[in-house]
Formats: sequence, structure tokens, C-alpha cells
Amino acid sequence: MRVTITVNGTVESHDVEPRTLLVHYLREAVGLTGTNVGCDTTSCGACTVLMGGESVKSCTVLAAQADGADVTTIEGLARPDGRLHPVQQAFREHHGLQCGFCTPGMVMAITSLLRENPAPTERDVRLGLEGNLCRCTGYHNIVAAALAASADPESRS
Repeated sequence: MRVTITVNGTVESHDVEPRTLLVHYLREAVGLTGTNVGCDTTSCGACTVLMGGESVKSCTVLAAQADGADVTTIEGLARPDGRLHPVQQAFREHHGLQCGFCTPGMVMAITSLLRENPAPTERDVRLGLEGNLCRCTGYHNIVAAALAASADPESRS
């Protein structure tokens, strides 16, 4: 079947098997490998992207379900002039990553969280990240990065 999805502002149209997951579509058909496959069971959140502005775990969405949708991946979050998105910048400044495997999903989840709740508490951030696992950092710096990003009004765009 043919699906057409706007990915990071570019219309992508590809033939896919009906059972193709969005994460595999993004990685294999579109060639964007920043969205990671961590578990294929919705447990880790490494595959989190924005679909229609909302965070979704792309291992739980069929590419066919995303047909006609607007999807943003970690590669599409930076500004057109190359500046990092405020959440990406906060991760950099607050050392919100260690191995980096979970980072794209964490950044996308926090971006979505800040759009819904522009002034989260530490508890709000921790609850908002409940479905995203990090096996390295212990979350302290990830939460610090989220709180720092929340101070930047551009973090909600």
C-alpha cells in the first residue's frame, strides 16, 4: 500500500507492507535513523516522535495509520538556521545524556510535555517521562534539562 506522510516538513510517499511500523518506515523508507528501535513493545520510548504535535511511540503506530499525518522526528526538531531546539540545547547544557540511545525519545517526549504544560514541576516532568526508559543516567540531568528548557518560551514551538 502507498502511504504519504509529511516528515519534518517534507512530504514522503512510499509503498509499504500494511504491517510496517512507523518507526521502521522512518528509518528504512525515509532514511532517518535518529528514531531508535529499543524494544518493539512500547516499554522504552526510544522511538518517540511527534505525530500531529503529540508524542507517540512509533513502534505502536502502523505507517498506514500515519498516512496523511504530520510527523516530527529528532532530526526535524532543530531550527532551520541550524540552532538546536531549546530542549536539545538544554540536554546539551545539563548533560542530559550518557550513551545517547534514549535521548531522541526523551527529547521528543519532553517537547510534547512542554507544549501541554509549559511550566512543569519536577514531579510533572518525572510523570511525563514515565514511559521513557534511560538505563544510564538515573534521570537527574534529564529532569534538570526539561526544567531548564521550560524557562525558554521557544521550547513550546
